Amino acid sequence: MSTINQSRRRLFSRNKNDAIRLPWVKSSVEFTDLCTRCDKCIEACETQIIIKGDGGFPQIDFSIDECTFCQKCVDVCKEPLFEDLNNVPWQITANIQEKCMAYQGIWCQSCKDACDTSAISFTLSIGKAPLPNIDKDACTGCGACVAPCPSNAILLKNVEA
Repeated sequence: MSTINQSRRRLFSRNKNDAIRLPWVKSSVEFTDLCTRCDKCIEACETQIIIKGDGGFPQIDFSIDECTFCQKCVDVCKEPLFEDLNNVPWQITANIQEKCMAYQGIWCQSCKDACDTSAISFTLSIGKAPLPNIDKDACTGCGACVAPCPSNAILLKNVEA
């Protein structure tokens, strides 16, 4: 009788769930069941943030650049993976981790400068570096704040997580 290695199974399911998929991907579909890994979305991406992830499935890498919501990935895909483009592209928002330079007392606002929607602001306080705040309602999840961060302190996460 063969046994299933549960730790290995959790590893694969965790990676699949942690990957940021393309904008407008339906939450009701199993992405890995329908995506053919044709790479057309990777080739079409104007900011080249779509990369081959685990198993060759496309995923977003915000350390490269931001998503401009150009919809080119949706336009080239022949599979029924996507929602109506009038819907919100995805349910992710920026989250600032403790390794942020501002939390270390260093004045840095590179994330704020990169944020076109002004979702990131800084609170001034006497004798301290200003601390970041993210307006989750204003954050589009575009990832513009990720690449410019010198301490890699910004992660985009699913709102549900």
